[in-house]
Amino acid sequence: MAPCETPPAPTADGGRQALRAIAGFEALKGSAALAGVAGWLALMHHDLHRLALELIGHFDLDPHAHYPALLLQGLDQFNATPFQTAALVGFAYATTRWIEAWGLWHDRPWGAGFGALSGGLYLPFEVRHLWHSPTWPSALVVVCNAALVVWLTRRLTRRLRPGRTDITHLTRGHA
Repeated sequence: MAPCETPPAPTADGGRQALRAIAGFEALKGSAALAGVAGWLALMHHDLHRLALELIGHFDLDPHAHYPALLLQGLDQFNATPFQTAALVGFAYATTRWIEAWGLWHDRPWGAGFGALSGGLYLPFEVRHLWHSPTWPSALVVVCNAALVVWLTRRLTRRLRPGRTDITHLTRGHA
């Protein structure tokens, strides 16, 4: 093993496969965000409101009905978003997801901490959404995200041995 390589973490808990599945999902979210930004860039010089109206008309829907009106309202808000802001947010989100995925894939303690923190940041918003719109998919998102935050936090705290005063084990991935 080369001096810069990290020995694999203990796999007694079978968590390595779960960690890699989570890492893959995070990388997929980052890629989806980048694809969304690219799609938005491709459409930014088009009249999305008019295109949506044509699509709504194609399906013989009333543009003043609840869901078509929501779509049109969302597109109008989206079109009002400055290009630089939307691109920056999209690229930052994708980069964040990929960094988290890399840390989780390589079983770095900071990756688990980063994953628990980023998942925990979404929980209040997900709970608020569930409170205002109680549906089983919303409940499933809250339960899965909370379980993920707890699992990553427990994995991280088990890796940190009591009595260690240096933080080099956090950056090198040593348990």
